[in-house]
Amino acid sequence: MSVNRSDRYDLIVVGSGFAGCMTALNFLETSQNARKHVRVALVEAGKNGERCGASRWTGAFLRLDRDLNFDPGWIREMTDVSDGQADLEYCKKLAKEARATAEYLQDHGVRFIRHAEENVLLEFETDQHFVMPEGGGWAMVQVLMEHLHRFDNCEVHWQTEARKLLRDPRGRVNGVTVRRSNGLLEDLYAPDVMLSCGGFEGNQEMLARHVGPTTDQLSLIAPGLRYNRGQGLKMALDVGCDTAGSFDGMHLELADARTSKPNAAIYGHSYGIVVDEQCERFYDEGKRQLFATFEGIAVELWRGHHNNKGFFITDATIMERFRPGWVYESTDREPFQADTIRELAMTLGVDPVQLHRTISEFNAACNDKPFDPMQLDGKATSGLRINKSNWATPLDNPPYYAFPVTAQLVFTFGGIKVNTDSQVLAPDGAPIPGLWATGELTGLYYNGNPPLTSVLRCLTFGRLAGTLLAQKTASH
Repeated sequence: MSVNRSDRYDLIVVGSGFAGCMTALNFLETSQNARKHVRVALVEAGKNGERCGASRWTGAFLRLDRDLNFDPGWIREMTDVSDGQADLEYCKKLAKEARATAEYLQDHGVRFIRHAEENVLLEFETDQHFVMPEGGGWAMVQVLMEHLHRFDNCEVHWQTEARKLLRDPRGRVNGVTVRRSNGLLEDLYAPDVMLSCGGFEGNQEMLARHVGPTTDQLSLIAPGLRYNRGQGLKMALDVGCDTAGSFDGMHLELADARTSKPNAAIYGHSYGIVVDEQCERFYDEGKRQLFATFEGIAVELWRGHHNNKGFFITDATIMERFRPGWVYESTDREPFQADTIRELAMTLGVDPVQLHRTISEFNAACNDKPFDPMQLDGKATSGLRINKSNWATPLDNPPYYAFPVTAQLVFTFGGIKVNTDSQVLAPDGAPIPGLWATGELTGLYYNGNPPLTSVLRCLTFGRLAGTLLAQKTASH
């Protein structure tokens, strides 16, 4: 990409993750097809090649079946989880456009793996499949950047932080003040500005203010999230935007407490027990399907006075069935293993008497129904302070296994309110002229995150917004 020193562009995109790349690329491609010469500035706080945000690190699971059909049950799930607060028009548009997004990515060189899940019940209405890019999010963002690099009329401003939105005398957004790596400020101008720079996971002050105390106990699931400092949200609030999503809510996941590997999530809590450092169970591990509970159990470990320290424990019956396989393979560390509960407790550094008591009481409380991981099997416990509703198999077949776990922060829920065209809205519902937003910066989720849609919505609304902005520019 050649560098033009002029400070005037047709579009400024803040953030180079999935949403930002898709916005810029679709804007450029649509403008090229319309024979319209445009200039785009892609403003990125991270270094060239570093890939900040979460895009590089995520597995980028997509809620699509083998034929790339979007799960229709997700909209109902969003309604239920959000207590009716979710923007259903936005959700319906994602459902309608998701397949086209996947096909667009395939046409641009992204190779998809159709994952057939044979051991874990998914809460999808399509089938026991979901889709992920070969090579994960890192491969997908590289493909998008490779296409962007073919446009000489796109300039990537690395190590450049957006600080303030510029407006004309009538209040229309017409540019951004940025801070370069040398600390100096500079103004960039464009008739439209797209904010796609993530949530506020990397800002301790905003986390404490919006989410509450003990957020300092949370580590980030990916190192690039430290750049997500809520600057897009701050800038939009400064010009009067409305907000959406639960500002005290976050998507957390249980991760291996022993490793520094990014995204070392421990999936599989449904098929064992999870205890805190006092060896007490604190959550119904089988309340619903794995994807419907993996966030809730992580939130409870962090927020429920458990010091954000716990252990996932199971035995040979489960491990022999599920390994090797994706459920247990996100970490780079093998589980602790022992022939007795006492030996396992000593290895974990917890009270062996208490761990033995917890497991013995759990085993005695399990009913005799057959174990079937492919349905809510009703194999439950009874008489415990916290019962397990499904998949309650006794832990009595050594060796025993344990992963030390801690809740890690993936993304925040609260953000900018937008319409289905990604225009930023004022509190009266009117679009703020010249200002747009896509991706996790926009608020959508309330109370919880029905999963495998976060990446998909970044990609989809970035694609749609980029095309719409190009059409708008061509008509002028």
